[in-house]
This record gives sequence, structure tokens and C-alpha cells, in this order.
Amino acid sequence: MGPAAGLVALLAVLALRAGDPSGAAARGDTFSALTSVARALAPERRLLGLLRRYLRGEEARLRDLTRFYDKVLSLHEDSATPVSNPLLAFTLIKRLQSDWRNVVHSLEASENIRALKDGYEKVEQDLPAFEDVEGAARALMRLQDVYMLNVKGLARGVFQRVAGSAVTDLYSPRRLFSLTADDCFQVGKVAYDMGDYYHAIPWLEEAVSLFRGSYGEWKTEDEASLEDALDHLAFAYFQAGNVSCALSLSREFLLYSPDNKRMARNVLKYEKLLAESPNQVVAEAVIQRPNVPHLQTRDTYEGLCQTLGSQPIHYQIPSLYCSYETNSSPYLLLQPIRKEVIHLEPYVVLYHDFVSDMEAQKIRGLAEPWLQRSVVASGEKQLPVEYRISKSAWLKDTVDPLLVNLDHRIGALTGLDVQPPYAEYLQVVNYGIGGHYEPHFDHATVTMGRQPAPCTE
Repeated sequence: MGPAAGLVALLAVLALRAGDPSGAAARGDTFSALTSVARALAPERRLLGLLRRYLRGEEARLRDLTRFYDKVLSLHEDSATPVSNPLLAFTLIKRLQSDWRNVVHSLEASENIRALKDGYEKVEQDLPAFEDVEGAARALMRLQDVYMLNVKGLARGVFQRVAGSAVTDLYSPRRLFSLTADDCFQVGKVAYDMGDYYHAIPWLEEAVSLFRGSYGEWKTEDEASLEDALDHLAFAYFQAGNVSCALSLSREFLLYSPDNKRMARNVLKYEKLLAESPNQVVAEAVIQRPNVPHLQTRDTYEGLCQTLGSQPIHYQIPSLYCSYETNSSPYLLLQPIRKEVIHLEPYVVLYHDFVSDMEAQKIRGLAEPWLQRSVVASGEKQLPVEYRISKSAWLKDTVDPLLVNLDHRIGALTGLDVQPPYAEYLQVVNYGIGGHYEPHFDHATVTMGRQPAPCTE
């Protein structure tokens, strides 16, 4: 907004919720907005339909194979069946010469799977890219850090903060959903590939634990195996300085894959390192959490997120109060705004019901088709960054009369000119999985001086 000092932060929150948007998200940006995540449900429903048709085709094929099997088996089980019967003799020869060949070389199975693959290829362009998997995995790590969530709890679908012996339930989803061993492995591997062993190790440990519990069970959808998890976890521990754990896991790997020469060489290397430095057997490496971006205020920022009900209650601080606000504007005389002072330094005010539910819903609908990955200024370029995970859209007041009324309301309350060039257009933001915007300066350049707090959408 235009330069002015002491502007009250206008917290008229328009929290975008998952709707039924039109159009597809850009590949690689699905994770950055919950509306895009919700949009991914549509192609999966199409895939479910394709799989249902495939299963029905396979069930019919297997019923036919079962019929053939039962027919032939009944002939073999009937010891009284004489081969001297010319009809039986003929059918035996025919079965062995052609029937079995037709069964074994039937194209029905390949036709069923071909139809499934063709359908998948038509949907594939609407599916999230691997960058989305990476982004979603990093989002889980971000939630893990900011709220001090326990990885074992997350794997079970429980959002718990563990601090020493104290366990606090932070969120209880309506439906408990657990992660698989392969899910945990993929999260750990994203951190592993970034060289972030602080996050990789607990996720890979959980993957190893789950793979051990289901060893021998084959799941079509899994990419990884117990051997993969052991391999990555062993090297992660080695990189973190825990040679003893790396050796133990590498030896376990060789129990399942004894012919793996690379792992055998690793075992010899770890044994040599421990022989040369016996103290490393009991040494526990302390893995530091990556400080990216480097934020001096990170602990304070995350502490605010972790603290429930941290705002003082009004009766505790008399200078915090509620009132009806008109700002001496005729526009607000008949319908004043409900004002709540929630902080003095800096001065922050919350205006309740500044935007009605119907207005918010309409604004979300207007913004939905225009949502794009949020960016930050980097020199002359606008770039997406890891410390801002969201999508945003800018709405001019010419889009709908509702926006004109909203501008009038903001202007009446603040006394400021909210038209360009003194103000930006209305920005609507939808945050993604673990969506956030790290603490930052809101002014574009140093020469602009102190900029007032923006209207928060």
C-alpha cells in the first residue's frame, strides 16, 4: 500500500479453501497451494475408473482360466476315466496341442493391461510431477520442525509434539491415515538427496522399521525395499559421523543381499575406521538442523507457531480492548466495524467480520482461475523460493462490484487512498502443504523507507 506511518494491520483473512477449480495446475506446482492439491483428486478419480475396468476384465479372465483348470482337473481326478474312450483321447490330444497354447498365449491379459496403460497416458499430463513429491516431502519436514512433530507419530497419522517425556497432541484428523514404509522412505530420500541427514535419518529409520515388519510382502505400488532403506540409512549415518550404526546397518543389508560387492566394501571400510578409532563405537554424532534460510529470528518465529493461546487476555492487560470503529466515516456510521486491539507494540488490531463468509467465498471464486506460484523479487526477476510456499492472484476492482465495495470499506476504515498507484490490487493467497512465508521485509527497496503493514488477505 502507499507510504504512510502507523497504519494498523488490517487482518481481514480470506482463507482460501479447497474448492472445485477449473483448469490444471502447472506441473511441479501442485504442492504449493491446497486448491491445486484438491485439483489432483480429479485425475485420480479417473485413474480409479480405469483400474476398476481393468480389475473387472482381469476377474472375467481369471474366472475363465479357473473354469478351464477345474474342467481339466476333474478329468485327472476321475481314476475311472479310460483313455481308451476315443472322445476323451481326442480331447486330451487337442488340449495339449492347441488348448493349452491358447491359454498360455492368450492376449486377453495384455489387452487388459494395455487399456490401463493407454488410459494412464491420457491422464498423465494432469498428474503431479516429481518436483511436487519433493515439495510435499519438504513440507512435512517443515511441519516437523516448526511444530516439533515426532516422526514415528507422523508415520502413524498422529500429529504429536514430543519434548523430552512430554507428549502433546496438536491435531486430530477425522480419519487416521498411516504412512507406508515406501512413503517414509521417499520423504527420507528427498532429505538424503539434499545432504540433509538431520531430516533423512529419522524418516529412513521409520522406513527400515516398517519394511522389517512387512518383509516378504510385495506391494505393486512400492518403489523401494528394505534393502534400499538400509542402504540409504547406513550411508546417512556414515555421513553424520556415526560409523557404528553405519556398519550395523550395512551388515544387515548383506543378510538380504550377500552378493552386493559395494556394500561388502563399505563393511570393510567401516570396520577399518572403527579399528583405527575405537572411541567411535560409542560416539553419538550430534546432527545439526540445517539453517536454511539463515534466520536469526527462527527460534522466535517457530516459538510463536508452537505456542497455543499465547496472546494475553484482555483482563490481564487493560489497554487491550474491544470497540466499534467508524473512523468518523459516514460510510461506517450505520454499520461500524468490530475492533479488537490484540497487541500494542507493534500496534495490531483485528477487525472481526470485516469480510462476510459470502464475500470471502466469492473472492475465492474470482481468484481461483488466476492463482499462480507466489514469487519474490530477485534483482529484476521474479522467482519462486523455498521460503514462500503458496499461490497468489491479484484482483482489480474492475473484476467485480464486490471488490469496489471492499476497497471503499478499507478506505473508510483506514482513511487512506487504496487506489493505484497508492495501493496494490487485492492479493488473494492460498497456501500449500506446509505453506508458509518466512519472516521478511515487506518493502520492495530500501529507499522506500518504512512501509505500513499490508492488508492481509
